Amino acid sequence: MSNASGPLSGLRVLEFSGIGPGPHVAMLLADLGAEVVRIERPGTQVSNPVVERARHRMALDLKSDEGRALCREAAASADVLIEGFRPGVMERLGLGPDELLAANPRLVYARMTGWGQDGPLAQAAGHDINYIAITGALSAVGKAGETATPPQNLVGDFGGGSMYCAFGIMAALYERERSGKGQVVDAAIVDGATSLMSFFFGVRGRPFITTERGKGMLGGAAHFYRCFKCADGKEISLGSIEPQFYAEMLAKAGAPEELAQGQMNPANWDDYADKLAALFLTKTQAEWCDLLEGSDACFAPVLALDEAREHPHMKARAAYVEHEGEWHTAPAPRFSRTPGSVRSSLDDGADVVARWKAGV
Repeated sequence: MSNASGPLSGLRVLEFSGIGPGPHVAMLLADLGAEVVRIERPGTQVSNPVVERARHRMALDLKSDEGRALCREAAASADVLIEGFRPGVMERLGLGPDELLAANPRLVYARMTGWGQDGPLAQAAGHDINYIAITGALSAVGKAGETATPPQNLVGDFGGGSMYCAFGIMAALYERERSGKGQVVDAAIVDGATSLMSFFFGVRGRPFITTERGKGMLGGAAHFYRCFKCADGKEISLGSIEPQFYAEMLAKAGAPEELAQGQMNPANWDDYADKLAALFLTKTQAEWCDLLEGSDACFAPVLALDEAREHPHMKARAAYVEHEGEWHTAPAPRFSRTPGSVRSSLDDGADVVARWKAGV
């Protein structure tokens, strides 16, 4: 029996190793107590100790009869299976959902892909940037007159991918409590990223909120919702949308009085942005933090990853955890009775599967 803590303690997850969103899904479940057995190729080394934490690793050759037989054994006792291969790969291995659900009708079979299991592009190679490109998400990010700016791989792989896959898994597990049956979760990044764009899809045609690049209140055009450089070259962020928050920002920053009028008039935004840019260049980031942080100005410094770990609020929240000499992001979300935890990975996957098979 697993001794992991968390609200998912006792959940048995079989993960087929991959890159990007699949491993992140398994990390989310493992952090909250699920017992995850990660199947990987022989000789595979841990490439990301943070995302690949809390696994029981098992090296198998999926091209061998023995390797595939062990996978079927593990799936027969698992609650959840996560795979991120191109459509058809698992079927050709004899490990597709039809076969595994026949042996284990309660299995939730999660398929994490970019394009989805069907459609004209289903068999094409791709990455985060391509998946968010066809959803309208990438087009919205960047400066007017310039090419779109990839937002790392946060919007596709993790926002539209792993988070929706994890949500789908939990929804399928909830439904299983009523029906007693598992099912296939087709988690496509294009679907998740499209869902992330729901808010913008619903406000099409409105002048203040638009996905036209570099325009609109949220796209970097408004002087009260953007980033500015400071005297030391570092940056700060403003999100002072509401009139009362905007007024507090202006007062605390010592901004020119003329900025108090016409906040929501786009004709003023460029000029007001220039004035704020000149103002924020007069002090360092730390000095602006002293003046604005913790107020209702809707302010925060723009921090690099290592700086974020040292920020007082993030430290107070224990947002980062040191584990065996390595800094990790803390499990999220948080639970009052059954908190998650950061755990080590172990090369004992075969032992865990044997225990599952024995019903322990």
